[in-house]
Amino acid sequence: MGFGRTYEEFEVGAVYRHWPGKTVTEYDDHLFCLLTMNHHPLHLDAHYAATTDHGRNVVVGTYVYSLLLGMSVADVSGRAIANLEVESLRHLAPVFHGDTLYGETTVLDKRPSRSKDDRGIVHVETRGHTQDGTVVCVFRRRVMVPTRAYAEARGDQPGRPEPRS
Repeated sequence: MGFGRTYEEFEVGAVYRHWPGKTVTEYDDHLFCLLTMNHHPLHLDAHYAATTDHGRNVVVGTYVYSLLLGMSVADVSGRAIANLEVESLRHLAPVFHGDTLYGETTVLDKRPSRSKDDRGIVHVETRGHTQDGTVVCVFRRRVMVPTRAYAEARGDQPGRPEPRS
């Protein structure tokens, strides 16, 4: 299986279903919160969270986004030259400890680069849902990817060292 795609391999309307999913544990959520210094009690304090509308801890949204973005790399941005922008990011429903996230990405548009002819811009939308099909997060982004000629000139895995005999 390849890792990412060249510009020519993207087709407008194509849908990439990312596999596997990821079951979010309390540990995952708490570690992410602590690493990013998000100490909101809704994510870290079960007693506090029990008093909120959700009645339990909610997984921090930036972790949900990061998981979905990561899931999409092998299909979308594995060969990216640059991630250019996140156009929109919406959290539509909460994710709780024990939920499993799945993602899929739709190619919305693509165009050649205006400045260099060896790359193009791909516009995609990634949707994340839980095990019961509830859509929890949707984001759109633009990624600069190489053309086939760019990839061929640099090799399939540039920078990968060859083992010594």
